[in-house]
Amino acid sequence: MNPRERILLVDDEVALQRSVSTLLRSRGYDVLVSATGQDALHQAEHSPPDLVVLDLGLPDLDGIEVCRRLRALGPAPIIVLSARTAEADKVAALDLGADDYVTKPFGPEELLARIRVALRRRADAVADSTGILAIGGLVIDFDRRRVGRDGDDIRLTPKEFELLTLLARNHDRVLTHRAILKAIWGGNAVEQPEHLWTLMSQLRKKIELDPAQPRYLLSEPWVGYRFCTTDTP
Repeated sequence: MNPRERILLVDDEVALQRSVSTLLRSRGYDVLVSATGQDALHQAEHSPPDLVVLDLGLPDLDGIEVCRRLRALGPAPIIVLSARTAEADKVAALDLGADDYVTKPFGPEELLARIRVALRRRADAVADSTGILAIGGLVIDFDRRRVGRDGDDIRLTPKEFELLTLLARNHDRVLTHRAILKAIWGGNAVEQPEHLWTLMSQLRKKIELDPAQPRYLLSEPWVGYRFCTTDTP
């Protein structure tokens, strides 16, 4: 890990600020702390972070709006912290550019793992441009539109390959059902999730050794899917 990686922590709970910032600094990260949305946006503009940890419940601006503005400022991964129980809040944040979410209360190791994955995904973006992604025994050749597992070719339909490519290109990032439907079938399909459910079931049967316990194509209940590149999702 590059010790100069900078994390912007946005939360108005003083106790959480202290505990999380201490945890992150102990792991070698530089940490900026903001208690309001406006201050977070100011810091992100003048000292661009490598990653943002963002609470949705802020005193001045709604966290969803802060997420939208942060995404407009730059590509830094955004991990949402949420004490809200409504899945709609998480979906809205993810649709507006958040990369992942962690529900309060959370364990420190869980948060650290999510941060490592998000930073690795950002660093891997250049490597992904080579056109090949190899994870375990699965190999995806984007340029040649070929997929293999443990040396055997896997035949995919055009839509199956399109779904796999979308998720793999955004690996370790949660993509909402709505975002996937819009990307693959267009804006008129966002209210027809059954298309996605059927396609995902077909793709898992071909990609996964055990479709009932997927290794790569993971569900985020009521939210969406993500392509997992780590052994500990």
